[in-house]
Amino acid sequence: MSISGTLNNALSGLGAASRAAEVVSSNIANSLTDGYGRRELQLSATSLAGQGGGVRVNGVARMADLALISDRRIADAELGNAGVLQRFYNEIESSIGLPGSDGSLSSRIDEFETSLIEASSRPDSQPRLMAVLRAAEGVASQMRGISSGIQQLRQEADTSIASAVSDLNTRLQKIADLNHDIRAQTGSGRQASGLMDQRQAMIDGISEMVPIREVPRDNGEIALITTGGAILLDGKAATFSFSPVGVVTADMTIASGALGKLSINGEIIDTTKGHHAMIGGRIDALFRVRDTHAVEIQSAIDGVARDMMERFEDPNVDPTRAPGAPGLFTDRGGALNIADEVGLAGRFSLNTAIDPGAGGVIWRLRTGLGAAGPGDAGDATQLTRMIDALNAERVPPSGGFMAATRSASGLTADLLSRAGADRQSAEFELTFAASKQQSLRATELQNGVDSDHEMQQLLLVEQAYAANARVIQAVDDMLDQLLRL
Repeated sequence: MSISGTLNNALSGLGAASRAAEVVSSNIANSLTDGYGRRELQLSATSLAGQGGGVRVNGVARMADLALISDRRIADAELGNAGVLQRFYNEIESSIGLPGSDGSLSSRIDEFETSLIEASSRPDSQPRLMAVLRAAEGVASQMRGISSGIQQLRQEADTSIASAVSDLNTRLQKIADLNHDIRAQTGSGRQASGLMDQRQAMIDGISEMVPIREVPRDNGEIALITTGGAILLDGKAATFSFSPVGVVTADMTIASGALGKLSINGEIIDTTKGHHAMIGGRIDALFRVRDTHAVEIQSAIDGVARDMMERFEDPNVDPTRAPGAPGLFTDRGGALNIADEVGLAGRFSLNTAIDPGAGGVIWRLRTGLGAAGPGDAGDATQLTRMIDALNAERVPPSGGFMAATRSASGLTADLLSRAGADRQSAEFELTFAASKQQSLRATELQNGVDSDHEMQQLLLVEQAYAANARVIQAVDDMLDQLLRL
């Protein structure tokens, strides 16, 4: 090999070593940066007239396991979905309350029954009758509170959907812009790895909202498609639309048109179906909370309210009550109307005929709602009938409960049991989704920047640089000797 060829080889080696050092330092500096893809220097040998011509730097490749990243993104969506449902069912169980806990629905009903038993032993005692009044109002208040809490959760879900849709539109447009920039950089022969890092981080932000797959396109561009088949990005970003409402009430449903629907590029997506284009992810879970799960829970608590009203509207419980008149518990002062059961728990209230604060008289608890006078102060017959009404075994006519007879407290226990089972199931799904996501994330990080490996590479780069420098020094010494001849 000629001296000039040797010098060219060594100089190209120095250039490659210098570039390799830059790549290694960049990897180490970004070892903790989310979305950063490890860089590798791409080299190839060159030849001139059949002779070795040194080394050529072909470019810097961004290393990423796309299949693993895709699986991790789907796991992100599953985790987001499970998290929304777990928080919802946890709130529902807390609002109903655990048996024996202060303020729970079951405790309110137990307190009501206990106050009736105490009042029946001393029907002439006004303090004991007032205790019955307070306990009954506690039951009514708890019913309304649970219903109000359910609608508040639906409202929060509606608001969260609007926020997520806005964020989704913004991120998709930014990814489309990054796609354009990457295409321009790649087309001009420049490296676009930094832009690809930004794009990956942006896509990761979307993956929690909806499960997506990344599809490669020419010149470094990508397309994004949901696992349900909706095209989020392919050259142009899709546009999502959603209109939130100010207040959500129990009678408002997506079927009635009272609640906003999700659309993509003007096409409505039916989020109530078992499978749709946006299934999975946090957005899907929010829709299911608003339109399915919360509606089912509301129906169940309405069923409990109806059962309670029917128990005290039974003519055998209060013979003094006029036909069609409300019983001890009312629908905002009116009798039960089974055609208007939706949202009944939110309207569940105590009959004002027994409330001195509302113009009623307390002795009607002892004598009956339709009694003309206070009657015998020692007669506990009516109070005993009310106790029997609470303990009567009957099949709940609505609410989605199994067709089995229950007392009032038994039905409440079933309601809590359902909420508890749903919460436990949601927690199991959350734990599984979190474990899966963390496992995939850990594997992804293992394939990322390994600081120890990069330091070893840096040592090799240093050795290569020193070797090429020694060759140049040797050529310089040789030329110096020749010039002295």
